[in-house]
Amino acid sequence: MDTQQQKMLKNLSPTKTLIPVFIGIAIYAYMVWSDDSFHGDTILESLGNMNIWWILLSFVVLIGRDAGYMYRIRTLTNNHLSWNSSFFVIMLWEFASAVTPSVVGGTSVAVFIMNKEKISFGKALSYVMLTAILDNLFFVFASILVILLFPGSIFPTNNYSAELLGVTLGLKQIFVVSVSLIAIYTAFMAWGLFIGPKTFKKFLWSLTSTRFTKRWRRLAVKSGNEMIVASRELRGHPTSYWLKVILSTIFIWCSRYAMLNCLINAFLYIDLFAMSQGQLLDQFLIFGRQIIMWIVMLISPTPGSAGTAEYFFGEFFKEFFNDGGIVIIVALFWRLFTYYTYLLIGVIVLPTWITKRFK
Repeated sequence: MDTQQQKMLKNLSPTKTLIPVFIGIAIYAYMVWSDDSFHGDTILESLGNMNIWWILLSFVVLIGRDAGYMYRIRTLTNNHLSWNSSFFVIMLWEFASAVTPSVVGGTSVAVFIMNKEKISFGKALSYVMLTAILDNLFFVFASILVILLFPGSIFPTNNYSAELLGVTLGLKQIFVVSVSLIAIYTAFMAWGLFIGPKTFKKFLWSLTSTRFTKRWRRLAVKSGNEMIVASRELRGHPTSYWLKVILSTIFIWCSRYAMLNCLINAFLYIDLFAMSQGQLLDQFLIFGRQIIMWIVMLISPTPGSAGTAEYFFGEFFKEFFNDGGIVIIVALFWRLFTYYTYLLIGVIVLPTWITKRFK
């Protein structure tokens, strides 16, 4: 096994799950300790009264989201990946994203995984870049849409603030910084991938022409060459190809957000078949706030936004609950379903995949 493969497998090491787990436990402990409304009797009563049908529906939506991921990766590869290979790619990609900071993601590991599934390096790189661009475009356009639909209520009414580079920012300001960075990065990558890959390489070369930035020239040249290769691989696809990957991207993220709607409804004891008009409007507001919260979480420095996600969940959704302690329980369920489950699946699936691909 060469050094590069060893490095990539090290990034997938199950021991990396310990850091986000410890961070998550610490944040939950702090939330319980600092919340006077968290009482064991109330929590047990809420767990006993939760609507099991909403919980089951959240599982269905979650499985649908993973199926959407597998469909998209198969479509991107023109069905060169089997459903079995797509399962390994998606589960290990989710695992890699869960053990790396959100701002970094698991893109390099995803290219490695797809390459071991007999997708050429250039094609794997182009597919990973394309999924990143599509996902980021969804975040940007969906966030603009929900702000237009809920201009006065999409941001929670609290006094949360954080200091960044000596400047105090509220949730709105953090969102603006995050979505602006995402939009700039996505536009830059889309330009390099679809319009001017060679100009993209020249631009990176010029950026590393000064005495201070020259140390990164080798990385810049490598990135420029990779962009040219990836751009070449994406040429010549029919309109139906692009329509499928765009629609599957929308389905994937809508499913992810709808899952939390189901969880919250389970603890609000909402009747699945008899929602009032006010409850229906709340569903759209909860859905929209997830988009905003996700963008805020994307600049988290912790693996898989561990700690950051749990904390911001309370900031965005506690107003929907009469008991503040219930928010902590719902946040725990949410992270168990959408994060810790993939840590566990990764630990289980990884040895099987390594055995199959590194005989």
